[in-house]
Amino acid sequence: MKPRRSQSTLVRMSLLAALVAFLVPTVGGIYQGYATAQEPTPQPAEAGTQPLMFSHQLHAGEYEIACQYCHAYARRGPVAGIPSVQRCVGCHRTIATEQPEIRRLMEYWAQREPIPWIRIHDLPDHVHFTHKRHVLAGVDCQVCHGEVDRMDAAIQTAPLTMGWCVTCHEEREAPKDCLTCHY
Repeated sequence: MKPRRSQSTLVRMSLLAALVAFLVPTVGGIYQGYATAQEPTPQPAEAGTQPLMFSHQLHAGEYEIACQYCHAYARRGPVAGIPSVQRCVGCHRTIATEQPEIRRLMEYWAQREPIPWIRIHDLPDHVHFTHKRHVLAGVDCQVCHGEVDRMDAAIQTAPLTMGWCVTCHEEREAPKDCLTCHY
């Protein structure tokens, strides 16, 4: 004889069955359809939208300053970090001090204000992305950010969509479990 199940247990089992019946085709359809979805074309930031003109081509390209010198948190945590005014002033107290943009930089320093940079690469809040994991796995910054060392102003060159990320994970045999990237 089977043991009797309580009414609340039956309700929970019914709700769970309904949820599974809904989620399996939905998640399966999303996963199957990611590669065929139309990838949006990255849109560059409008010229002059940043509070200071900063040339990655000069700093990372010509002077070969490594990405992680300015974006020091990339190898240590989830975000790469925007360089602090102090980081910039560390060099520019003595370098190119008469340049108009350096003078503007020094105004932020004198007023003890952060530079209000406008974010270029932004992911939805439900995406869990950590720079640290990617840096430690040997993924070059250029894979996601493009050839920044050839850009005056940073622009988004990769779509950073789910399909784009999953394709990259497949190519590198990285985890593709949903919880790897989603809370």
